[in-house]
Amino acid sequence: MSEAVIPAAPVADTQQPLPLTGERTVPGIAEENYWFRRHEIAYARLLRHCVDRDVLEAGSGEGYGANMIADVATRVIGLDYDDSAVAHVRARYPRVEMVQGNLAALPLDDASVDVVVNFQVIEHLWDQGQFLRECLRVLRPGGKLLISTPNRITFSPGRDTPLNPFHTRELNAVELTELLVDAGFVVDEMLGVYHGETLRDLDAKHGGSFIDAQIERALAGEPWPADLTADVAAVTIDDFDLRAGDDIDASLDLVAIATKASA
Repeated sequence: MSEAVIPAAPVADTQQPLPLTGERTVPGIAEENYWFRRHEIAYARLLRHCVDRDVLEAGSGEGYGANMIADVATRVIGLDYDDSAVAHVRARYPRVEMVQGNLAALPLDDASVDVVVNFQVIEHLWDQGQFLRECLRVLRPGGKLLISTPNRITFSPGRDTPLNPFHTRELNAVELTELLVDAGFVVDEMLGVYHGETLRDLDAKHGGSFIDAQIERALAGEPWPADLTADVAAVTIDDFDLRAGDDIDASLDLVAIATKASA
């Protein structure tokens, strides 16, 4: 199957930030900065796997991550289903070859890329297994899948359904590993994202949970206190830890590195 580039619907001004809907994170919004940096760390720390590679970002959203990958990769293909996201990436990040399509049927040839990146997306998909099988199909032998997702145990604790209304199924480390193996991947590493020292101090400062403090203010629909806004706006990727460990179930997000076996 050849690559299909479907024209995106026009938007008024694609240089403007995409709207913050809760479905994706975007850069440049002070109150969103914690979540943006928490997503960004996976790109920054796993970028080495993309050096001199042909990379597909499946579910590229706003496009900032695909643009980061373009700093080191030979080629970056971005894929998203949303009209406005596709138009935005094409206008704002010209180094990214933007394709519009469905993640359940990736519009790429078999064995056509070296790396598939899928950060904070799989929890939005209805058929996660089908998507992972598609990732396996488009990867070359020995290719890598880099994937991150919220840890169900800490993101929606004690719930049968996800807290985020845009999520269809959240996963813990065992469940993510099972999905990857069932799709045909070898799981090389299962890492976790954790609060570092600065963020642990902010947890204590804001009543025990820096995350809950932000969520409470967002749900209240009122202006944020100046000190909370300043603390959120100051977060950087260095305030998070990304590591393996026996405490993976206590992690905030899961980050897996998986390989398609060589022929």
